Amino acid sequence: MQQANDSLRSRTDASGTILITGATGHVGRELLAQLMATGRSVRALTRRPEAIPAGPQLEVVRGDFEDPASLDAALAGVSAVFSMSAQAIFAAATPTHDAALASACRRAGVRRIVKLSALGGGGQDPQSPIVQWLRAAEATVIESGAEWTLLRPGRFMTNTLAWAPMIRRGEAVSIPMAGRRAASIDPADVARVAALALCRPGHAGKIYEPSGPEALTPADELAILSELIGRPLRLNPLSNAAARAGMLRYGMPERVVDFILADDDSQHGAQVLSTVGDVTGHPARRFAQWAAERRAVFVAEG
Repeated sequence: MQQANDSLRSRTDASGTILITGATGHVGRELLAQLMATGRSVRALTRRPEAIPAGPQLEVVRGDFEDPASLDAALAGVSAVFSMSAQAIFAAATPTHDAALASACRRAGVRRIVKLSALGGGGQDPQSPIVQWLRAAEATVIESGAEWTLLRPGRFMTNTLAWAPMIRRGEAVSIPMAGRRAASIDPADVARVAALALCRPGHAGKIYEPSGPEALTPADELAILSELIGRPLRLNPLSNAAARAGMLRYGMPERVVDFILADDDSQHGAQVLSTVGDVTGHPARRFAQWAAERRAVFVAEG
């Protein structure tokens, strides 16, 4: 990681403050740390400023995508923006949070926007509700008038953190679609690509699909965690019916849930891509490396 930071520092060209939205998320936290390590001036936008400790290089501001005045204040003096919205798919008729931020960037004269989208944005199925939503969100950035870069990662390695309480309690780990392969990626690798796109020329109009270096099933990842913590871990593969019920309880729209489960046998997201290495000069990290640094999270206390 130090090599990557040195590389970013030596080749940084853009000046001015960078605004990070989604600063408390997995990618946002990593991006903040990486940019500050290069000496950049960074501003974090969040509805919970108390969740992010401010520092000499980091200004934390309260803001809300549904409050245009707060966005205008947060963007004052900003040259580049990392755009990440946690607005749930079809929580509104269209991605209103992305549209609000893009409009505020236009008013503020922001020069560069890097948008964290998702792999579904590259889908070709016009009937897919996920494709429809992501494409609409991406369009707000493309039409903003600023230089833009889109990032479309697939599954994050951090998804497995949801298993940690079950593992610590010694329970069977309930996992939906446990046999579906994905080239899961470390959010820190997505942040490395984002940092370069924010700070260096040559990324305008680019669409990057960063992936991890290997295609694993959730069952494969559980086996790696088992070896890491030194005891057998039991898998409870959830049926599609059980997975559907859980996603609906979580609040996901029914049409989105049905599309995800109907796509259970798809290999979309399983392709290993060289994007991280091509853009940053350093290969993406393997799941075993990521997990080893978080071993304590999966190990029961005492």
